[in-house]
Amino acid sequence: MNKLQSLLFATALAASQLSVTAQQSATWNPNLPGGKYKNPVINADYSDPDVCRVGEDYYMTSSSFACFPGLQILHSTDLVNWKIIGAALVDDYPVLPKFQGTDLDWHKRIQHGNYVWAPAIRHHDGWFYIYWGDPDQGLFMTKTQDPRGTWTKPVCVKEGKGMIDCCPLWDDNGKAYLSHGCAGSRAGVKSILFVAPMSQDGTTVTGPSRIVYDGHEDQPTIEGTKFYKRNGYYYIMSPAGGVKYGWQVIMRSRDPFGPYEEYVGLAQGKTQVNGPHQGAWVDTPSGEDWFLHFQDKHAYGRVVHLQPARWVDDWLVIGDDSDGDGCGDPVAQWKKPALKASEDVQPQENDEFDSTALGLQWQFEGPFSHYWYFCDAKKSKLRLYGIQQPETFSNLSDMQNTLLQKFPAENFTVTSKLKFIPNDQNKKRGEQAGFIIKGLDYAAIKFATTSEGCFMRLVKCKDAMKGGKEVTEVELPMSLIEQEKPYTQRYAVDDIPQPRHATPDIYVRTVVKSAGVANSITSTAQFLYSLDGKKYKKLGEPFQVKEGKWIGAKVGFFNCRSTVSNDAAFLDVDWIRFSR
Repeated sequence: MNKLQSLLFATALAASQLSVTAQQSATWNPNLPGGKYKNPVINADYSDPDVCRVGEDYYMTSSSFACFPGLQILHSTDLVNWKIIGAALVDDYPVLPKFQGTDLDWHKRIQHGNYVWAPAIRHHDGWFYIYWGDPDQGLFMTKTQDPRGTWTKPVCVKEGKGMIDCCPLWDDNGKAYLSHGCAGSRAGVKSILFVAPMSQDGTTVTGPSRIVYDGHEDQPTIEGTKFYKRNGYYYIMSPAGGVKYGWQVIMRSRDPFGPYEEYVGLAQGKTQVNGPHQGAWVDTPSGEDWFLHFQDKHAYGRVVHLQPARWVDDWLVIGDDSDGDGCGDPVAQWKKPALKASEDVQPQENDEFDSTALGLQWQFEGPFSHYWYFCDAKKSKLRLYGIQQPETFSNLSDMQNTLLQKFPAENFTVTSKLKFIPNDQNKKRGEQAGFIIKGLDYAAIKFATTSEGCFMRLVKCKDAMKGGKEVTEVELPMSLIEQEKPYTQRYAVDDIPQPRHATPDIYVRTVVKSAGVANSITSTAQFLYSLDGKKYKKLGEPFQVKEGKWIGAKVGFFNCRSTVSNDAAFLDVDWIRFSR
């Protein structure tokens, strides 16, 4: 490459990396004319969102469970338009010594639904802190001075089983506290909230967790604590009533350890927003108050809503309290916050794979190896390498190297151009790669090598995480084409490199559609393919999309093999694009 080519490539690469950080969505736009917005402000699965304000900037994180990079960080200046700017957990996750080598260790098995539950993000004394509950290990913390940069190695602040949904509070008297809930599935009890004293540096609790509230009678399944102090009151804001049907509780006390009064500040009312709860109270520099929370849309995950809020007699009333009963209803649209104008953006979706790093929207199904993929910016493609299946492999839900991103809306079309390049020495050894929608069930366009040749299949699997059997619904033979001869053949004396054989370029597509609203919402996906990118043919019947373990369904790519080998198939992906 000459100097001019190098300069042009570097310029194009820098531009591509910039475009990844600010992307208009073709599938969802919460901005309305006349300075208004509509909900959800993020129509994608950012479960259990928490937000903090630093000056004129807002930073969000959310539950990432066992998806990595985890604890994605989003940024906004107007609370309506958000983009991903980084992640606090990258490619590793702490496993305490007593759990190493057990079924809770990601080195041993995939961890669907475990690890990172309901985080809290706070800014204190020049540092950003994120706390989260791991329901099997305890309460953890990481911090940074730059939310776009590297975060510290996680610290276990309090070890113990069943503790979740923690939030720090640094008091104005120099003391610090940590609130949390508990998971009935691990602790054997739920619907109770705790507060523990914490060291000023936030690295450890300094005393036992004390129960400060019992919600068994009036606030069943209360959890998701967010801890604040205002006007001399300590506030714990928590969801109750369950993920799909619950409401938002506001509690206050003059003492961090109680006793606490309670108040319901937001509920579904007569709207179609089921379970409007668990989120963050924030204010603006001009003194406005707002509340961000999730709504569980089943297969689509937990999407983010923005509600106006106001303080009445030191109680936070959220949403539109048009009937004056003190409990607000979720708004479908509203006037935007009085904040600095923002470009119209949503979390990244499309990817041309013209950067040397993965787009920030992508996550693997667990802590990952950088040996699994190559971002080939020079050729503008992503190459996924075939990874050996675990000994306990039953179906694709067992593969941590599946690369996925969230559904961006209820109704959308996603198309990708790709090519499957099997290892010529491995034709009979079960190499398989392709394009997948993955949740508790999955469906995929799979390219597979067998003793009879290479095939493109539409496969489906019900109850995949419980070991369900994958079924082939459609199977089409694929011709393999010899690739360009390696130019290094002219230099080789022995062991001359040979070209591989590959499928032609295949355009794969799925059209996702929703039906129903609130807790009656459902989702289907119709898979299609094309050999020229113009005429598409349907593959099989529509797939009934299901959510994953505490997360929404996702879409992306996979590549794996069944045998030990020092090389395997490639899945080369040119691009992925979303549209309505």
